[in-house]
Amino acid sequence: MAVLRVRGFGLPEGEPVDLYADGDRWTTDPVPGAELVAEGWLLPGLVDAHTHPGAEKPGQPLDDTVLREDLRAHVHSGVTLIRAPGLAGDPPEWFGHADDSPRAVHAGPWLAQQGQFMAGWGRRPGLTDLPAVAAEQASRTGWAKIIIDWKPDDDVVPVDVLREAVTRVHAAGGRLAVHSQQAAGGTVAVEAGVDSIEHGMGLSPELLPRMAERGIALTPTLAAITGGLAEINADPERARKSWYVPGASAHAGLTAAAVEAGVTVLAGTDTRPHGGIAQEIRALVAAGVSPHEALAAASWTARSYLGLPGLLDGAPADAVVFDADPRTDLGRLDKPLAVIVRGRRVR
Repeated sequence: MAVLRVRGFGLPEGEPVDLYADGDRWTTDPVPGAELVAEGWLLPGLVDAHTHPGAEKPGQPLDDTVLREDLRAHVHSGVTLIRAPGLAGDPPEWFGHADDSPRAVHAGPWLAQQGQFMAGWGRRPGLTDLPAVAAEQASRTGWAKIIIDWKPDDDVVPVDVLREAVTRVHAAGGRLAVHSQQAAGGTVAVEAGVDSIEHGMGLSPELLPRMAERGIALTPTLAAITGGLAEINADPERARKSWYVPGASAHAGLTAAAVEAGVTVLAGTDTRPHGGIAQEIRALVAAGVSPHEALAAASWTARSYLGLPGLLDGAPADAVVFDADPRTDLGRLDKPLAVIVRGRRVR
């Protein structure tokens, strides 16, 4: 396999870089005969930290063909790493390792309470068993995901149960993500010390400093939530009755406040079609997040949070290259010059 070379200005610092793909790792040592595949502004790949590939509709089983197509859409958009906090089933062994797909971490099937979440998806252990089941899942994949709240009148997972789940997941060497879209769920999640809150709609801004202090990340899935809000608001009668409207209306401001408070904010799409990470980055900027911080949420900050370094000697050979600084022109995100994963050019 030919050795690939990329050079230009590497973000986040914007300093000159010249990298060679030594197998699956970058090296700064020149390799004679290396193929210069792109020159411009380099990121260590984009990251979609909240995506559920592999099923076309809620409740459907994981489909290998759909999974491959979804992952190709991600990598075509410049995404070289995904986190799937919930899948329609246990993924095949090639997931996260195939040459034409992003690296991946995942939480396996969702864990939810009886009568909550999407019918046909996830596991529903009793509250007594929930911490042990979450720990077992995290021991296999590194992550577990619990739906701690669902509709406004549903019971929230009790804080003592969730705190025990956090303790046992951490003891197993894993991390715990939670779905929360109600204020009560956000309060419980922060009190229990989970690792990441997914969506976080309705989260009290007063909790943001504590999240920052405890290292609790927020994945706001902002474009998906505001898109749902627009759909509901198109019908005034529906909007008047919908529990969704207050939280979704405040979500952009909450997201910007989280960044300001020092919370680790991760970019995630949560929607089909896959490959829409640029839309999420633009939604973050529209909410008041700086382009630099929005791009960080979808690149170097997210990679670091998920355990991968950036454009460094010895780092995984992932990169996306643009012909200009995408922080000054977000439209560039739709037109990468090259996408490299595992030292191979995939676009």
